[in-house]
Amino acid sequence: MLKQLQMGLRAFMLLASRVWTCICFLIKKKVRALVQHQPVKYQIYPLSPLSRHRLSLVKRKVLVLDLDETLIHSHHEGVVRQTVKPGTPPDFVLKVTIERHPVRFFVHKRPHVDFFLDIVSQWYELVVFTASMEIYGAAVADKLDNNRGILRRRYYRQHCTPDLGSYTKDLSAISVDLANVFILDNSPGAYRAYPDNAIPIKSWFSDPMDTALLNLLPMLDALRFTQDVRSVLSRNLHLHRLW
Repeated sequence: MLKQLQMGLRAFMLLASRVWTCICFLIKKKVRALVQHQPVKYQIYPLSPLSRHRLSLVKRKVLVLDLDETLIHSHHEGVVRQTVKPGTPPDFVLKVTIERHPVRFFVHKRPHVDFFLDIVSQWYELVVFTASMEIYGAAVADKLDNNRGILRRRYYRQHCTPDLGSYTKDLSAISVDLANVFILDNSPGAYRAYPDNAIPIKSWFSDPMDTALLNLLPMLDALRFTQDVRSVLSRNLHLHRLW
């Protein structure tokens, strides 16, 4: 009788533990969704006639976007040292085949990335340029685009230049007119040949309170009116050393 009672108690405790784990997972997922996807406002007011005229005098510019640690962070199965706190649910999971081996990537979106893309796609032509393999980078870009057609142009690892154990990105391959193209990237090495055409951003891994993308919107709103982005971005070269 006592043995049966002990076995029943163990079974109950095991079930209770699993239920509690499930509840904690759902609560974390809900809280993360509320924090990362809370309503964000960046008022876009109609341009005045003078502003519309000024904008008509300059070319529409190209904003080049890095993926990993700039817009998203991911890790795959088998990673020993995860940079994301265990138990944090991913925003989406990718299943890709690399060298005939199926790999699952757990992808976390930087806070406010969807809102950011919605806004800047109205101001710029967007181009994805990642040093990741195409099979992975294309899948991530598809998820971020979400059938909106705002991330059509894409460049991958094969379009990068190997340099000192890393990869650099040739912006002239995207546009020969360097006055009207610039990159947002967390890695200064990626744009070392084009420091006057770059906006640095701190690498993101898991901070749910990060607002780096939101903080860039006022500057990006103004930058589209310039004749040459380098006239502005070259004044902030000291920022590249911060990251």
